[in-house]
Amino acid sequence: MPLKSPKIFLDTSVIIAAVMSPTGGARLLFHLSHAESIRLVVGKGILQETEEVLLRKAPHLLGLLAQLLDEANIEVGKAPTSKQLGQAKSLIEYTPDANVLAQAISAKPDWLVSHDKEHFVGNEALNDLPFNIGTPGDVIAWLRSQTE
Repeated sequence: MPLKSPKIFLDTSVIIAAVMSPTGGARLLFHLSHAESIRLVVGKGILQETEEVLLRKAPHLLGLLAQLLDEANIEVGKAPTSKQLGQAKSLIEYTPDANVLAQAISAKPDWLVSHDKEHFVGNEALNDLPFNIGTPGDVIAWLRSQTE
């Protein structure tokens, strides 16, 4: 493992997956953060969207969300600048995901983790960003390769 704990920025889809599935890769990222092997970071807008989704679809899981966020020592990144928002909008036309990307750019992570294969994972327009983009499984595979 590198000396510096990798900073992993989470999209709403990954947080929801971690709450919904105790055995998936998304939940494993939370456990790794709790163990201080990685640092998880989110944007304020991501947390708001996650709460809104859970309020609509599974309000009984809000307590679990709070517990996971607390145990994993989630960091909340700074709001993106107008320049960062403009950069994100030039790369992704869909405004909600451009906002997510701007929050990630502001956080300066090593990885942006998402389940969104339409706008993030595999989007070649994002290849020149200073961080990797992938699924929880991609990050876990990368972490394993760092320890070999």
